[in-house]
Amino acid sequence: MRFVIALGGNAMTAEDGSARPGDQRDAIRRAAGPIVDLVAAGHEVLLTHGNGPQVGNLLVKNELTAGHVPPVPLDWCGAQTQATIGMLLLNALDEAFAARGVDRRSAALVSRTLVDAQDEHFVEPTKPIGRYLTEADARPLMAQGQQFIEVEDRGWRRVVASPSPVECLDGPTADALMSAGYVVVCSGGGGIPTIKDSDGAYVGVEAVIDKDLTAALIAQQVAADYLVIATDVDAVVADWGAPSAHPIDEVTTEEMRTIAAEQGFAAGSMGPKVEAVTTFAESGTGTGVITSLDRITAAIESRAGTRVVPAR
Repeated sequence: MRFVIALGGNAMTAEDGSARPGDQRDAIRRAAGPIVDLVAAGHEVLLTHGNGPQVGNLLVKNELTAGHVPPVPLDWCGAQTQATIGMLLLNALDEAFAARGVDRRSAALVSRTLVDAQDEHFVEPTKPIGRYLTEADARPLMAQGQQFIEVEDRGWRRVVASPSPVECLDGPTADALMSAGYVVVCSGGGGIPTIKDSDGAYVGVEAVIDKDLTAALIAQQVAADYLVIATDVDAVVADWGAPSAHPIDEVTTEEMRTIAAEQGFAAGSMGPKVEAVTTFAESGTGTGVITSLDRITAAIESRAGTRVVPAR
């Protein structure tokens, strides 16, 4: 079978959320084990990943040097973090393959995601990124064209557009590599946000694309049997924090749409994950799964996780 596995930010950092190079290297080594288990069982795998902590580090460098060098734009930040995380994943996977005697190789793509230049989110950016700054620290960045909002009692925070993904431009390359036997790393951080200009050329833009929605898109493009959103919980929980709290196991797309409307899953956490697996299952390609990394095998065997299947 063919799997697309979306690694959450927790798979890229230490347990306390720190993202020092050593922390990231160790975390990715731990994440490689369950992935190699799937590969060893004969499955094809594409990995995508978050990059929030890594882009956050680059934004801090932008802030500290804004008066001396031009800030690195977000599309460049995305490309840089894709390459860095891709390198770490390749090393970790190759190491795990060698340790288990698995004859497979891996490849990482610096990959773009097409968005609509007329997407309404470009009109009034609302996606907050980076840390809170004082007005004095934010002013040099505003002078470079960045947009900030003031949050009472917190400070100034940058906001950017978060347009909907339209197409994973490098999906055909990923598909070809998977068919050739490679484990592929693609569309990290939602993909490098890209528009097509009036001349038909592709151009990177200042935006952030939701990584889970892009994961659903690339899973459709490579005709995956499973889209797995790997997070830090074993399953989606309904009635979170209440005595009636309970995990959601296997549901149809229609049932999940109803549950999501009733539960109001948060936009900053479980909401995009639920939307991604439901959208993928609605495409008719396969099953959407939300579970923890070490429970993937149990989830595909219907013993764990939240599984969203096409309407019967």
